[in-house]
Amino acid sequence: MEKVKLKSKIVCYFANMHQHQVILSLGSNQGNRLYTIQSCIDLIHSEVAVVVKVSKLYETPAWGFESDAFYNCAILVHTSKSAQKLLRQVLKIEKKLGRVRGNEAGYQARIIDIDIISFDEELIEIENLTIPHPLLQNRKFVLQPMMDLGLNWQHPKFKKSITELLLNCEDKSECEVVQNLISPIEKLSLQNFNYIAIEGNIGAGKTTLATKLAEDCNAKLVLERFADNPFLPKFYKDQSRYAFPLEMSFLADRYQQLSDDLAQFDLFKDFVVADYHIFKSLIFAKVTLQEDEFRLYKTMFDIIHKEMPKPDLYVYLYQNTDRLLQNIKKRGRSYEQEIPAEYLEKINHGYLDYIKTQTDLNVLVIDVSDLDFVKKQEDYVFLLDAINKKITTK
Repeated sequence: MEKVKLKSKIVCYFANMHQHQVILSLGSNQGNRLYTIQSCIDLIHSEVAVVVKVSKLYETPAWGFESDAFYNCAILVHTSKSAQKLLRQVLKIEKKLGRVRGNEAGYQARIIDIDIISFDEELIEIENLTIPHPLLQNRKFVLQPMMDLGLNWQHPKFKKSITELLLNCEDKSECEVVQNLISPIEKLSLQNFNYIAIEGNIGAGKTTLATKLAEDCNAKLVLERFADNPFLPKFYKDQSRYAFPLEMSFLADRYQQLSDDLAQFDLFKDFVVADYHIFKSLIFAKVTLQEDEFRLYKTMFDIIHKEMPKPDLYVYLYQNTDRLLQNIKKRGRSYEQEIPAEYLEKINHGYLDYIKTQTDLNVLVIDVSDLDFVKKQEDYVFLLDAINKKITTK
């Protein structure tokens, strides 16, 4: 049955988000204004934060001083950075685009201006930074583009929505639509698939990447419920005793979860992204179980596997063993701290052997050993581009 997807016009703030949702206002009234605005969006996305949504581009008169008309737009970005760090980085983008900030009093014409309008629904007052922007409610050229983003955002001080702020705004200047703009995220083709699986060894970053993709690309997120398995801590202390009940428990839970979540489409999400695929069960079981236990296990697995849909894209994140051990230590789960390197190497070999045999599975293997896609925006964009390239060249 074909899935019908509906896109919600409202982006809900703070619904279990792991990242900050930030609204930036961009403006230019010098040089090639369209080129500058588009370049600014691209630079922010590639170097600073994920640009999720972009408003229409508006032409508006200069506000507060006599000058040429501005091109203005608003963008929604996702980031794990602090407001202070974000400010430092957008100022670097301004400088890269040619803006020179002088000491002159009052407003000036500028090739580019980037203002942080909101940071979640926080009130922030520190040196050189006040959020929400103190003049937000007086500026139609900011509020009108914000409306296009479709956000369920409320001003934390005035307790008013964007719509209410715009209705009460005394600025009656014209905001003329120039053209539509497309965000870098909207240019991706991930929505062409129904189900993407992100796989990897213990500590490879699969859950982190799946979560970021879901938040940034409007996907339904399916995360493995490993924390609910009572056998897992016992297994790491006594593998021979608890391996079979652990693997059977995981198999049953993965089957139930994937069956339920893949069958129940969310009409307001574009696709499903999961941090595991059912075949993970067989890979781990082959490493942990005795030969006679594995034969029995595989009989049960084969029955279940036939009923499970294959992912449209299977992404395997490879990390070398040293990096895996560092990640495991860093995240601090007590029952994982004694996992030996040999066990991780066996799991990795199991995944790679499986991938080699899957000629009818759309597989993308990415070596992330030298990447940090949480702290380095360019690394995350590299992963997005690699996934998108795999999709478009399928």
